[in-house]
Amino acid sequence: MGQKGDKMTGSAAETAERLLAKINEFETVTSKRMFGGFGIFHEGKMFGMVDSKGVAYLKVRDAAAGQKLEASRAIRHSKMPYFSMPESVWNDRVSESIISSK
Repeated sequence: MGQKGDKMTGSAAETAERLLAKINEFETVTSKRMFGGFGIFHEGKMFGMVDSKGVAYLKVRDAAAGQKLEASRAIRHSKMPYFSMPESVWNDRVSESIISSK
């Protein structure tokens, strides 16, 4: 989740808890400590992550969804199809059009 050698910060755990609370409004999800951060899972499939610095990322379904997120100033996590969550997602219900648990 983080860069090689990164240590998990308290912010990572807080963000993971905040993300789980937000998403649990809709479905039961779980988290797992991974590589200095957290993976966020639904039915055993990872659809989100929190890096070691506490930044939350969601997996996108397709390139168009990624472009919409980038337009809202989301940041892509390396070459993976995960994008940081814009403030609008934190403030509103999680959009099913940008989350993929498949």
